[in-house]
Amino acid sequence: MSIRARIHADNPILLDLWHRSVRATHDFLSEDDIAQLLPQVRDQYLDAVEVWVYEGLDGTLLGFIGLAGAQVEMLFLDPDWRGQGIGTRLLDHARELRGALTVDVNEQNPRAHGFYRRYGFAEVGRSPTDSQGRPFPLIHMALRGVG
Repeated sequence: MSIRARIHADNPILLDLWHRSVRATHDFLSEDDIAQLLPQVRDQYLDAVEVWVYEGLDGTLLGFIGLAGAQVEMLFLDPDWRGQGIGTRLLDHARELRGALTVDVNEQNPRAHGFYRRYGFAEVGRSPTDSQGRPFPLIHMALRGVG
């Protein structure tokens, strides 16, 4: 298993992985919300950030992390591979690249919030809406003891 830089040809696979991951973890989003987000992820978000992919032994992409500087903009895993350490390895890789990291977590996603807390992130603020003004509060977090 390895972590490598995303190539453009990975995007359709990453979009499918994003879609399956969101459906498994973001139960606060309606089907309409997901349908509206999908083209944004496909056409904008994946190419707007530095993406690193986690590749299984057979070449299957099992997860990815997107960075904008030291900000973790996205971290999505194949739902069948959650709890296997892939998210931690991707964060370790990002930390090696950037040192101090920050992340915004949907308040309505307690599993993700707990994952980042266990990794060492601390809450540093909150926004009542997401970056697009939708009613999905964000918890702003920063990695403790780094930097």
